[in-house]
Amino acid sequence: MPEGPEMYRMAQKVAETVAAAPLTEVWFAYPHLQARAAELAGQRVCRVRTQGKALLIEFEQGHTIYTHNQLYGRWMFSAPDRRPDTRRQLRLALSTLQRSALLYSASQIDLIEPGRLADHPFLRRAGLDVLSTSADPAAIEEWIAQPRFARRRLGHLLLDQSFLAGVGNYLRSEILYLARLHPDTRPVDLGGDQRRALATAVSDLMWRSVETGGITNDAARVAALRKAGWRRRDYRHFVFGRAGQSCFECDRAVAKIVVAGRRLYLCPGHQAH
Repeated sequence: MPEGPEMYRMAQKVAETVAAAPLTEVWFAYPHLQARAAELAGQRVCRVRTQGKALLIEFEQGHTIYTHNQLYGRWMFSAPDRRPDTRRQLRLALSTLQRSALLYSASQIDLIEPGRLADHPFLRRAGLDVLSTSADPAAIEEWIAQPRFARRRLGHLLLDQSFLAGVGNYLRSEILYLARLHPDTRPVDLGGDQRRALATAVSDLMWRSVETGGITNDAARVAALRKAGWRRRDYRHFVFGRAGQSCFECDRAVAKIVVAGRRLYLCPGHQAH
């Protein structure tokens, strides 16, 4: 499933494709939404943004299309008179005279009435979104310190979208590694320096992933490894997907465990229990 940074980049792409001119076509695969499509045609998309892993397409008259890719949704782009060669099922089409943004295979699409965003079930539960709010490490640290999160293990908490919206499985492992924290650690266990390190890791890695297209590893290391002929999948992350390989910063082998039903990677040397 795409995580927050991937959806943030996709929101930028959707905006670049359809936000410059009035829409000539709005089409939904779902009949109850298609009945409303004519209300949106002719309007301009004034903003495309994310809330965690959800993408929000805002129209000039106040309506918002909510989409969530889940595991299978995928955006594609084409000329308005053509469709990509794919066996996927088209769920949403937005077209101008120049380009089309097409969402395939997604199962969660809603049309939200003006002023009702806060009532949407997913958006109502969503936690702090570092990317959409541009929250700095100090704001993230303050959020982490809330009593309601205090006694939950970070390995579980980081996947809870009511905690930090947009953090998914690869970011969970990478954040814990960069902050030097074991996944069993709870916010209540953190000292001030540790909480600050966690907040900084969240901010740095989410924005780094936006800028690099999902690469979380140190930029200088990535450049050196790329020059040496390493494949992207081998230099992309600090620990995620690297079970059995040596930590880039020590000789310990990266370990793979299962937390909250999902694979998690850590360095036993840097993330002692």
